[in-house]
Amino acid sequence: MDTDHHNNNNNNNNTKEHESDDEMDIYSDDESDSELDMTGCPYVLGDEIGRGAFSVVRMATHQVTGEKVAIKSINTKFIKNKLLMREIEIMKKLGDHPNILKLYEVYETKKQLHLVLELVTGGELFEKIVQRGEYSEQDAAKIIKQIVSAVGHLHENGIAHRDLKPQNLLCSGKEGDDIRVADFGLSKIFGEGDRLETCCGSPEYVAPEVLECKPYDKACDLWSVGIRNVDYGWPEGFEVSDEAKDLVSHLIEKIPERRYTIEQCLAHPWVNGTGVSGVKKIKPQDFYAAKK
Repeated sequence: MDTDHHNNNNNNNNTKEHESDDEMDIYSDDESDSELDMTGCPYVLGDEIGRGAFSVVRMATHQVTGEKVAIKSINTKFIKNKLLMREIEIMKKLGDHPNILKLYEVYETKKQLHLVLELVTGGELFEKIVQRGEYSEQDAAKIIKQIVSAVGHLHENGIAHRDLKPQNLLCSGKEGDDIRVADFGLSKIFGEGDRLETCCGSPEYVAPEVLECKPYDKACDLWSVGIRNVDYGWPEGFEVSDEAKDLVSHLIEKIPERRYTIEQCLAHPWVNGTGVSGVKKIKPQDFYAAKK
């Protein structure tokens, strides 16, 4: 289930799940979304800002404090599944991290489940990059450091995200460069030494061991961090520092045991700022033009 309250797209491109505890029960009905039941929920609903197959997301304001939030309302008539409850459990477990979308409260009525989420209005990361037109490696390094920090917090709490992609990275802050990792619908709680088996996620960002349906662990998230920067190699003629290439090459290592860990990423000169150039400006359109 999608917790990204600004882009509640159906994840039709996600590979099929096959673990018993990931089973989903979907109930189809010709009836459209029923009227929202906000009984016991102390928020005044505002404009709709997102919609999914079984949910709608609206801006909302707390009746007493005036706090602005986003409320994702899920119609439980159409969907009841273990994934949804696991997603809520995971978001509660993650607590307060500056780079992870926050879940404040959960309200349940007869017809809906309402998730009160942090309101993030900056849109998706990729859209923000395109809007800016150009950015420096220093800008990129700042973004990657935040993503790695968030993933590290997930792993410290025994959670693998399993679906890290640009659509699940939201922008906040005045400049839109404060990152929030969102959408924990495919995330999984794991124990020390546990191996995961579900073949899931978006194929273009999934680690090889996941696509091959081999047992895997949290290292799959590090592949996704690397692959979101470059699709299996830098296009010919595209100027990128050696430090950036070095980091990515260690993240998209096909052998999981050799892949960079969170600690190695954070210690890398390109991520910690000691080996990154702030002069070179990168234009997204140049990257994709060079790949053709």
